[in-house]
Amino acid sequence: MKFIDEYRQGDITQKLAEQIAGLTDQPLKIMEVCGGHTHTIFKYGIEDLLPENITMIHGPGCPVCVIPLGRVDDAILIAEQPEVIFTTFGDAMRVPGSRTSLLDAKASRADVRMVYSPLDALKIAKKNRERQPVCIEELPSSISSAAMSAINVAAC
Repeated sequence: MKFIDEYRQGDITQKLAEQIAGLTDQPLKIMEVCGGHTHTIFKYGIEDLLPENITMIHGPGCPVCVIPLGRVDDAILIAEQPEVIFTTFGDAMRVPGSRTSLLDAKASRADVRMVYSPLDALKIAKKNRERQPVCIEELPSSISSAAMSAINVAAC
């Protein structure tokens, strides 16, 4: 398959590893901050292909990537309740739980909605007062102020 088979060829992978090794002989530390990247690095043994002078530092991961599996499972169970409107940011939709994801729950008729801000979730809740709104947010600091803004608006 085009663009997939190319990445499964060991000879090409070895050539790339040799090219990377030739870029520097100085110690080099590279941090990846995305949990998805960390999983891929371990899954495919990428770290083992790097020369000894290049060290991978596995960063903290974004809040979505490092959410505990049990919390994902709990979110899915809540979302599957018929009276619930479940809102979350788009990046959380594909995070796998132990058996499924929020995106799969949505495909199975759970009312899961992607929002771009906590204020979007608040608007949905106000329009659907007969339902139980639930919003899950694993907030990076860059959007926590938006969540606080939504709380302030809801309190008014």
